[in-house]
Amino acid sequence: MPALPLDELQLTERDPKTGKLRTLPALHPEIKADRSFVLYRPPPVVRDPALVEEFLERAKFIADDLNWLLALPHDRFWCQVIFDETLQKCLDSYLCYAPRKFDALLDCHPEVNDMQKRLHRSVFLTFLRMSTHKESKDHFITPSVFGEIIYNNFLFDIPKILDLCVLFGKGNGLLLQKMIENIFTQQPSYFGDLDETLPTVLQVLRPPFMLCSYENLSGFYSQQLLFVSQELKDIVLYLCDTCTTLWAFLDVFPLACQTFQKHEFCYRLASFYELAIPELESAIKKRHYEDNSVFADLWRRISHSRKKMIEAFHILINQVCLQPILESSCENIQPFIEEFLQIFTSVLQEKRFLRDYDELFPVEDDVSLLQQASSTLDETRTAYILHAVESAWEGVDRKKAQVVKNPAPPAASNGASAIVESTTEDGEELGAAYASEDEASRCAGAAAAPLAKVSGVELDSLISQVKDLLPDLGEGFILACLEQYSYNAEQVINNILEDKLVPCLDKLDRTMQRQLKPDPTPLVTSRCNVFQNDEFDVFSRDSVDVSRIQKGKR
Repeated sequence: MPALPLDELQLTERDPKTGKLRTLPALHPEIKADRSFVLYRPPPVVRDPALVEEFLERAKFIADDLNWLLALPHDRFWCQVIFDETLQKCLDSYLCYAPRKFDALLDCHPEVNDMQKRLHRSVFLTFLRMSTHKESKDHFITPSVFGEIIYNNFLFDIPKILDLCVLFGKGNGLLLQKMIENIFTQQPSYFGDLDETLPTVLQVLRPPFMLCSYENLSGFYSQQLLFVSQELKDIVLYLCDTCTTLWAFLDVFPLACQTFQKHEFCYRLASFYELAIPELESAIKKRHYEDNSVFADLWRRISHSRKKMIEAFHILINQVCLQPILESSCENIQPFIEEFLQIFTSVLQEKRFLRDYDELFPVEDDVSLLQQASSTLDETRTAYILHAVESAWEGVDRKKAQVVKNPAPPAASNGASAIVESTTEDGEELGAAYASEDEASRCAGAAAAPLAKVSGVELDSLISQVKDLLPDLGEGFILACLEQYSYNAEQVINNILEDKLVPCLDKLDRTMQRQLKPDPTPLVTSRCNVFQNDEFDVFSRDSVDVSRIQKGKR
């Protein structure tokens, strides 16, 4: 008899008040366990013993509660998720306050780092299970009902999805992509929510410092931002967080590109870049800094923001125009070519943006692709675009001799007089941001794949990652899967959930336990060489005939 989906399952139990048997749906608030989840607070930025102890205690409570939740059987897990408001508030607080990649904890206690990583992993596994409507052939929810559950109970919404992408995208890209795609597939209403949300999100391209008229923007900076350091820092941090979040979402879920372009995202992004980035860079340079580390942090964030804006633009161009051209037949590519030409024609006046974009993603390469794909391409328009790109480089050295990570900070006493402007520094700074992007890997993800064969504690950790999400599997089976998929825990989890294991793994007993291998013989006791066991081998005999040893020349 086939198993029923959880939304149709009925449970028979005794009423605790009357003692009589009663029938309840499997998803019922009375089945929820009485447990209170506490709210998350970010790690302390200083090594204050009291603050460290408070964070560790609170984080341990949350991590233990989430591990308890993940260990629940399918029906009780979903009852807890749907009906426990404290759980949702706890998860929301983590998404809101968890450190992003660029929120570096400069002097963080090692125990705080370890606890943050543990909690980060538990939160990710919780959202991963919440986004899965089918855990096995016996434990599943009807897809349409699953879509209603997550939508009507606000288990996922657009702000949460954006935060998930920026927090867990690095190192978990494949799993996160499957999560987001499943959410949007089972509940198409999220596409409508995204469309309604984007006008508000894109208002970031007119942040508070742009409320003044464009003509007075430079004066606004010179009169206010030069002296209001906290306002400048807030603007840069806000810009960095927003640009990184939008890029992370488009990178994980490129199907959203069409919705973004409906709101003229490319044009608005390029215009914002051209207007705001030079002014912000100038404001950062002209500030007086008592601590040069503040200058370095602001410059790092503005460079990171530039890179993410350009990459977001490229993702959209690739998904809306180039990828359909590569996948379509010849008679169907004309609308995509026209879209490409219109987008670039609309941003040709943005010289700084064009130059920085062309440095990372040469426009000439994209035009060459169009020329190969279509024999009827309007050469006049493409030549006009390429000429505009070349014009953007006028007066700028296109070939960078070297890349400088950060410009020299201005002296605290000299202010603006300490700045020496260079026409080539823009490209160098962007190149530095591009080259040093992966230096910091905080919050790199809960299931990042190792690059080489692992063993010992690291291998135990990978096995634990898979077993926490799929507790019914034996460690021996998990180990076999890890060996097959190059110790990529993310790929193992994904293939098991989708029943896409290779045949040799599919035949194995999924409860198979791990066989401990004996330690290899120490190399010292198994020493071998060309003189092994000869008459002069002092390792295999106690005495040697020294009379047979030649002294001096023969």
